[in-house]
Amino acid sequence: MMTIYWSPLADETYDEILDYLSNQWGLQITINFMDEVEHTLELIRKYPEMFEASSSHPNIRKGFITKHTTLFYEIKGNNIELLVFWNNRRNPDSLDIW
Repeated sequence: MMTIYWSPLADETYDEILDYLSNQWGLQITINFMDEVEHTLELIRKYPEMFEASSSHPNIRKGFITKHTTLFYEIKGNNIELLVFWNNRRNPDSLDIW
C-alpha cells in the first residue's frame, strides 16, 4: 500500500477549507468534509491511479472530494504527495501543476 505525505500547501489549503466550513456551516458539515477526505485518501492509497491524470504531468492526478473541492496529488514511486485542495469554482488552468 502507498504512503501518503502532505505538502505544506495541501496542509494549508485543507486547514483553510476546514476553517471556512466551521465558520460558515458549523461542526457537522466540517466533520462530514473531513470524513469525505479520509474516504478519498483511503481510495487513493489503495488505487492511486483511479483518478484522472494531467495531460502535461502524468504523475499528477485530481481526485474528487465534493462538488466544491478537488484534491491534486502526485504519485512518486511508492509514495503519494498531496499537493493542494482546490476550490472547484476557481479555474484549474491557473494551477502550474495541471
